[in-house]
Amino acid sequence: MANPVEEQIGRLALIAGNGSLPGQIADALASEGREFEVIAIKGEANAATRHMAGVILGWGEVGRLYNFLKNNGCDDVLLIGGVTRRPDFTSIFGDFGTFRRLPSIFRALTGGDDSLLTKVIRLFEKEGFRVVGIKDVVPQLLASSGVLGNVQPKSKDWHDLELALKATEKLGELDIGQAAVAVGGRVIALEGAEGTDAMLVRCADLKNSGRVRNKGRSGVLVKTAKPGQDLRVDLPTIGPKTIELAVSAGLCGIAVEAYGALISNKEETLKKADSEGLFLIGIDGSSDAEEAGK
Repeated sequence: MANPVEEQIGRLALIAGNGSLPGQIADALASEGREFEVIAIKGEANAATRHMAGVILGWGEVGRLYNFLKNNGCDDVLLIGGVTRRPDFTSIFGDFGTFRRLPSIFRALTGGDDSLLTKVIRLFEKEGFRVVGIKDVVPQLLASSGVLGNVQPKSKDWHDLELALKATEKLGELDIGQAAVAVGGRVIALEGAEGTDAMLVRCADLKNSGRVRNKGRSGVLVKTAKPGQDLRVDLPTIGPKTIELAVSAGLCGIAVEAYGALISNKEETLKKADSEGLFLIGIDGSSDAEEAGK
């Protein structure tokens, strides 16, 4: 039976930033026979993404972007991949379509990251497009509920998991970050603007310097969405590098929000976690962690 959400979605446009994720999504869509176009962001998209793209556009070519979408019958838009820098105001003076939209674009470039993402979505919606998320088109790339690999959490791991989960909830309330690490019954790191990878490097430094004294591997990384976070454009994500950094930090496992977190290079990530003896689990919330730990 067809997915009722998919039945409602028209021809899809992938507006692709950096990283390998745009290619993974394109492969998944192609395997399902889904029609789509790739628009690569100039200066962000990698060579593989640029090769599959129907057009490569810079920040000052908003008019060309909208024309391309309309000319190719793209009703729906998926914003995917990383963007390393926000364009400055001088970079958006491009074609006429950009110029006449400058007031809306200026407003979209102000505010914090969450504000920016929300305003970008509104820009597309104002033009008659619908912004969709990975959950709408390739939900198989998301973390499911329960233990995802072959390694099971031990009883001692559940307390750290629950503690780190509570920390992410507080972080989310303050709109600070998505991840936290707990080791030996205490939170040792909270994610800030540096991101999850840099936080894990910091955890490894704490262990190597003796500031975290637990012997052997212990501790859990938890990564969840912020309350009210728009999952169409800002999914919490882990991948093979996350596994490597968690192992370097001496952690036992990783917990992510079930159906609310993306696993990049999913097969490779799960295989690497298993080979490293690291558990990977999808949790539904604090109550789910509390029940599992009993």
